Amino acid sequence: MLNSALNQSTLRNGAIALVLVASLSACMVGPDYRRPEVDVPAAWRLGATEAVEIANIAWWDQFQDPVLSELVRTALANNKDLEIATASVDQAAAQYGIVRSAQFPQVNAGVSAARERSSANAPLPGGRTVNDYGVNLSASFELDVWGKLRRATESARANLLATEQGKGTVVLTVVTTVATGYIQLRALDRQLQIAQDTSDSFSEVARLQRIRFEEGAVPESDYRQAESQYRDALAHVPELEREIARQENFISVLLGRNPGPIARGNDIDGFLFPAVPGALPAALLERRPDIRQAEQQLIAANADIGVAKAAYFPDISLTGLLGLESAQLSDLFKGPSRVWSFGAGVAQPIFNAGRIRAQVAQAEALQREALYTYQKAIISAFQDVENALIDQTKFGQVRTEQGRNVAALRRFRDLAELRYREGATIYLEVANAEQSLFNAELAYVATQAQLFQSYANLYRAMGGGWIEEAERLTSRQD
Repeated sequence: MLNSALNQSTLRNGAIALVLVASLSACMVGPDYRRPEVDVPAAWRLGATEAVEIANIAWWDQFQDPVLSELVRTALANNKDLEIATASVDQAAAQYGIVRSAQFPQVNAGVSAARERSSANAPLPGGRTVNDYGVNLSASFELDVWGKLRRATESARANLLATEQGKGTVVLTVVTTVATGYIQLRALDRQLQIAQDTSDSFSEVARLQRIRFEEGAVPESDYRQAESQYRDALAHVPELEREIARQENFISVLLGRNPGPIARGNDIDGFLFPAVPGALPAALLERRPDIRQAEQQLIAANADIGVAKAAYFPDISLTGLLGLESAQLSDLFKGPSRVWSFGAGVAQPIFNAGRIRAQVAQAEALQREALYTYQKAIISAFQDVENALIDQTKFGQVRTEQGRNVAALRRFRDLAELRYREGATIYLEVANAEQSLFNAELAYVATQAQLFQSYANLYRAMGGGWIEEAERLTSRQD
C-alpha cells in the first residue's frame, strides 16, 4: 500500500516536472523575425507596356544557337565557381546538422578494462594489484529553457538557405556571363571579318593608286591617302585577333577548362532576340537569389541575438549513467555489478566583466549590418532592372539608326567613287567616305552585341524560375 502511494506520488511529481519543463522550453529569448518594410516602386520607369511576362524557360536557347546552348550546359557542369558554391552548400548543411543535434540527448557507450597497482608506501594501505572492468551507457541533455539551442538552429538553418541562394546567384552569374561572353566573341569575329575585308579592299586601292602615281596620273597625296587608309585598317586586324584570343580564354575558364579555342555557331547576324521578361517590382523580392540570400542572412543575424541574450540565463543540464563494473571479468554481467547515477546541473553566470553584454551588442550590430545589406540588395536589384530595361530599349534604337547610317554611308561611298572616276572631286572625298563607312560598320556590330547582351542582362536582373531550371541542369550533370 505504501509502495503504491509512493509510486503514484513519484509519477505525479514527474508529470508536473515534465509539464514545467515543456512550458519553460516554449520560451525563447531574442526577437522573432519579421520581414522589414521595403519601399517598392509601383512600376518600372519604362512602364509595363515594354515588358511582358513570359514562362520561366531556358532563355539562352532562344538565341537559336546550339553552340551557345552547349557552352551554357558545359559551364553548369564544370564551372569552378559553381563547384565551390556547391561545396559551400554541403558545408552549411553539415553545420546545420551539427548545431541542430545539440537539441537532443547525447548518448554514449563505453567499455573499459584496467589493471593497476597502488603504492605500498602511500598514506593509506596499498601495495595491491587490482583489475577493473566496466561497461556503461551514459546520457546527457541540455534543457533548452531559454531557447538558446533553438535560436542557434534557426540561425544555422537560415545560413544554410542563404548559402543555397548564394549558389543560385553563382548559377545566375555563370549563365549570363557565358552568354554575354559568347555574344561578345561573335561580335569580335564579325568586326575582324570587316577589318580583314576592308584592309584587303584598301590594299588593292593603295596598289592601284601607287601605279597611277608612278604613271603621273594622280598626285602623290592620293596615293599616300590610300596607303594610310590601308595601314589603319590593317592595324585593326591584330588588335581584334588579340581581343578574340583573350575572349576565348575568358570563356574557357568559365567552362572549367584550360584556356583554348572556343567553338563557333551562328554569326551574330543570325542570332534571334529572346522574348523580353517582365515582372512587377514587388515580385523581384522573390525572384532574385541575391535578395533571398540577403534576407536569410538577416534572419540568421536576428536569431543570433537570441543566442547571445540566452547567455544571461542559467544553463540546465541532465546527466545519467547506467552500467556494469567488476574486478573480475567473469562477474561483470552479474546483478551485483550494476552501477547507475543521474543528476542535474545548473550553471549561472555571475561575473564576466561585461562579456555577455558586449556579445549581445555585437549580435545586434551584426543584425543591423545584415538589415542594411538586405535593403541595399533590394535597391541594387531595382537599379539593375531599370538599367537593363533602358539598355534593351535604347540600344535597339541606336542599332536602328546606326543601320540606317551604314546604308547611307555605303551610298555616299559609291557616289564619291563615281564622282572621283568622273574627275568631279579629289580622292580625299572617297577616302573620307570609306573611312566613315569602316568605322560605322564596326560601331554597328558593337551596338548589336550590346543589344543582345542587354537581353541577357535583363534576364539576370529579373531573376525567376530559369535559375531553378539551370540548377536542375547542374544536378543532372552531377
